Amino acid sequence: MGRLIFICLLSISLFEGWMVQSVPYDHTASLECLSSPMRSLYKGGILQNSEFDSGLMGWLVPPGVKAAVNSSQSGNKFADAKNKGQPSRGVYQKIHLKTNHHYSLSAWLQVSSGTAVVKAIFKAPNGAYIGGGAVVAKAGCWSMLKGGMTAYSSGPAEFFFEADGATVDILVDSVSLQPFTFAEWKNHTSLSAAKARKSAVKVVARGADGAPLANAELSLKLLRPGFPLGNAMTAEILNIPDYEKWFTSRFTVASFENAMKWYSTEWKRGQENYSVPDAMLALAQRHGIKVRGHNVFWDTNNTQMAWVNPLGVEELKAAMQKRLSSVVTRYAGKVIAWDVVNENLHGQFYEGRLGANVSAEVYGQVAKMDANATLFMNEYGTLEWAMDLTAMASKYAAKMEQIRSYPGNAGIKLAVGLESHFETPNIPYMRATLDMLAQLKVPIWLTEIDVSPKTGPYQVEYLEDVLREGYGHPNVEGMVLWAAWHKHGCWVMCLTDNNFTNLPTGNVVDKLIAEWKTHPVAATTDANGVAELNLVHGEYTFTVTHPSLESATAHTLTVDASSSALEHAIDIKV
Repeated sequence: MGRLIFICLLSISLFEGWMVQSVPYDHTASLECLSSPMRSLYKGGILQNSEFDSGLMGWLVPPGVKAAVNSSQSGNKFADAKNKGQPSRGVYQKIHLKTNHHYSLSAWLQVSSGTAVVKAIFKAPNGAYIGGGAVVAKAGCWSMLKGGMTAYSSGPAEFFFEADGATVDILVDSVSLQPFTFAEWKNHTSLSAAKARKSAVKVVARGADGAPLANAELSLKLLRPGFPLGNAMTAEILNIPDYEKWFTSRFTVASFENAMKWYSTEWKRGQENYSVPDAMLALAQRHGIKVRGHNVFWDTNNTQMAWVNPLGVEELKAAMQKRLSSVVTRYAGKVIAWDVVNENLHGQFYEGRLGANVSAEVYGQVAKMDANATLFMNEYGTLEWAMDLTAMASKYAAKMEQIRSYPGNAGIKLAVGLESHFETPNIPYMRATLDMLAQLKVPIWLTEIDVSPKTGPYQVEYLEDVLREGYGHPNVEGMVLWAAWHKHGCWVMCLTDNNFTNLPTGNVVDKLIAEWKTHPVAATTDANGVAELNLVHGEYTFTVTHPSLESATAHTLTVDASSSALEHAIDIKV
């Protein structure tokens, strides 16, 4: 009877692919309001005089605006555009856009008094105005705007800053606009995905006597991918085996489209019914699928039951407390996460009746009832639309800071939930927003991904772009599609027909699932008993065969990002 010692040394694989980027993408971002701005990214890119060291050279001044370059006490130079009316504008540049290029934008902004939302806007070659991003700018300190846009045609264009609904002077510094070809952008996404989602594994096989086993045959099987990819699930899955098979063979995470929502469990006051979400949870558990709790409350006016709307303050508080105790305690320890107060920026139903701190109080109560669950601030518009001024990154971050700074909420497990309901995606803005929200230092998930059929023949292409961008960003920790199947049709995007045969959207999802699970299936150790493998994160079975072993031996090993700091010695007895 022999004994095999199986040692795994893991380290992060930094690069994959043969293409070399001439200009690497810069993920630098900041949510802080600083006394002095950072330097321009990319040395300003295609913009002239990006830090105003040469006065206003290269910059133009809108009609009715007076502008000059001023200096701070530290000697930092910046442009100061003084406005007497609306719209308040900053200095601008004329640029030349190139067909099929992504443009990464950043700037540091300040206003003369109070606070104001300042937008970055492009006037495209065809005369259309395209939003590039926005930030809440403040007086007395510098805030970073990070965004971008995609050019589908070439020609002269303009790039400018404008305050939304305020008369303020706009101070600008450290501006950059960096172009990337589609191929360069795609290559960066691939390299980033390889770095974030794979690790280089060094396998050392030794026999019982400690001698290396040369020419040992290794076979590998990925049991479960490490990156969570899910989909919305509907109650129809309980009665349709083909639906169950289709769903459970693809996804490792589920959000119940409606079944766990308050209006589904207590449509009539005092008549609670959890039979459907209970059954759906049991089905998911049978297949090892993790479930997100969606949701505890929904903050928009049009999603409340008829009996909730007329409740007075004390009655509403009591109804909310009952709902909290009912749903959270019922599923505590059974779900991995909660969408706590859904769409908390666009909706103000509870804040409008119970005060500005009610959401923060709810987060604190959910954390006490289900200490192991991650609590998501789930919102739409933040990632999808550069000009959604209600849910832009700086406002999203401010709301999250309000929640976690509320007395008693220190240390609760918060996370960023970005719904991701896209039409034509602004991919540079999407990446920039992820960069910004990564500064919150909490997990980020894309929670309800779909692409509108209004995009016509581009729907599949855009869906793939969004999924690749999410998977490739180093700070995204999971993704859930919002393609819940109904026999009468899906909310926005279906992946299958009513026979559970994939539509083109489903095919592209399957293609990516297969790609993201691709790994070496076999290897042979060298003369030193070593085999080096580059593996996507996940749970594996390693099987080893060698003439000195009476039979093949197998062991389960989890490969993840933290594995790089560990040395795995696996002692397999045969």
